[in-house]
Amino acid sequence: MTRKRHMTTPSHDPVRRTMMAALAAAPLGCAAAAPDSGGETRQAGSSTLVAYFSRSGNTRVVAGLIHRALGTDLFEIRPATPYPEDYLATVEQARQERDSGYEPALAGKVADMAGYDTVFLGFPIWGETAPPVIRAFLSAHDLAGKVLIPFVTHGGYGLGSSQSVLARHAPKARLRQGFVMEADQERRTMNQVNDWLNGIRTGK
Repeated sequence: MTRKRHMTTPSHDPVRRTMMAALAAAPLGCAAAAPDSGGETRQAGSSTLVAYFSRSGNTRVVAGLIHRALGTDLFEIRPATPYPEDYLATVEQARQERDSGYEPALAGKVADMAGYDTVFLGFPIWGETAPPVIRAFLSAHDLAGKVLIPFVTHGGYGLGSSQSVLARHAPKARLRQGFVMEADQERRTMNQVNDWLNGIRTGK
């Protein structure tokens, strides 16, 4: 028997409306990041967790806004071995991991996932899908019965196959419509610098 997934449209999803209102109301100064060492920030009595992976910082800003505005717990998802600082090296490594189905080891896990009813999951789009470390996070935690709300940043290519990744790796979660934002500063910077360097090489 096939289990029906719980999906709601953006206009009728009260959880998404709450999140959007919180993002709109939160001052820019409240965009706090997780602790530098990674791990979990606890709020007394919170049944909502914001878990996120961020490389360039865009997703971290959104995570901080949700955390402060809704009074949630906060968890930074980190691979045990950090990705390269070089952008192109990270892209190549992520491509290889995606193509092979590799799930990197995590630096840490959520201490008490069973204590949460709702999980906001944030990540950038890498190679037109969710990063391998997100697949690893979902495989390492049981989200059965929990409301799962993604918030995603991307460089102009949209969600790609990320929604199917969430559905496949958290099949018993109640997946809701999430928040999507284009944040392509790193890619645009690289393209602009390359254009400038090409101009120097050609003498333009």
